[in-house]
Amino acid sequence: MTFLAYYLHWSRDEVMRLPHRERRRWCMEVSGVNKKLNGDKNKTYEFR
Repeated sequence: MTFLAYYLHWSRDEVMRLPHRERRRWCMEVSGVNKKLNGDKNKTYEFR
């Protein structure tokens, strides 16, 4: 939750309203953007 709130500037309530699968999807999306911007293919925050 903190990961999404930090990167997307969403409140705790906004994040908690999302279904679990959607939160995971958003984590993967944000992580993918971070990888591209940082050029670091080894660093990840993806959950599996």
